[in-house]
Amino acid sequence: MATPEIVEFIGDWTGPVVATSVHAGHDVRPDLVELMVLDDAERLREEDPYTDRIAAVVPDRVLTHRSRFECDLNRPRREAIYRTPDDCWGLQVWRDGELPDEQFQGSLATYDAFFDALGARLDRVAERGPFVLLDVHSYNHRRDGEDQPAAPAHENPEVNVGTGSVDHDLFQPLLERFMRDLRSKDLGCGPMDARENVAFEGRNIAWFVHDRYPRVGCVLALEFKKTFMDEWTGELNQPALECASVALEAALPGLREELDRLR
Repeated sequence: MATPEIVEFIGDWTGPVVATSVHAGHDVRPDLVELMVLDDAERLREEDPYTDRIAAVVPDRVLTHRSRFECDLNRPRREAIYRTPDDCWGLQVWRDGELPDEQFQGSLATYDAFFDALGARLDRVAERGPFVLLDVHSYNHRRDGEDQPAAPAHENPEVNVGTGSVDHDLFQPLLERFMRDLRSKDLGCGPMDARENVAFEGRNIAWFVHDRYPRVGCVLALEFKKTFMDEWTGELNQPALECASVALEAALPGLREELDRLR
């Protein structure tokens, strides 16, 4: 079996808005497949399927085909490899209970290759001035079981916008514009319930960009609630997915206008 690519860049990366969907991938290296005992459906439930389709409204984006169970790109390097159940919600992932050292090192190489490639590409984007990276994820809201009620909506917005490490002094007008556009009543699907930092504030992708490009890079970490799919069966709800995509696409012109004001 061929090893899936670690990272694939789509578009020409000449614009000021780019996107990632680092948990959308489901592939793992062949040597990991032989060791993995985690049920495929359970693994899929902890990944972010279809988020690459939401991110596709951004012409310049990164495709990552590898699963977070090979390496979690949204965690710091020291935490990025799920070696034992304690690293990943108590899930039994590997035969014998722990990932061997050889495979651990191979997964760290995956992690390093991704950030080397992303950094090289973003360096050129940053040379042209302020930019936004939309880090697209999703989250489960029916964890109590397939037949159990969903988590309360007041604690689980349709999209959580994580801005925990954003330079608010510089980017606050941009953020306010983005939130306003996501909630617009003029969207074909109606206003999106978008709230800031309800449960997620952004993690490693945001930290990487904000550390490397201070007062230049702005990461908005987007966690879409899995109303666009059944988190237990993996079945896609196409109209709901289209609504998420429409909302994000409608907010892009405002981001570009706000970035122009910062140049």
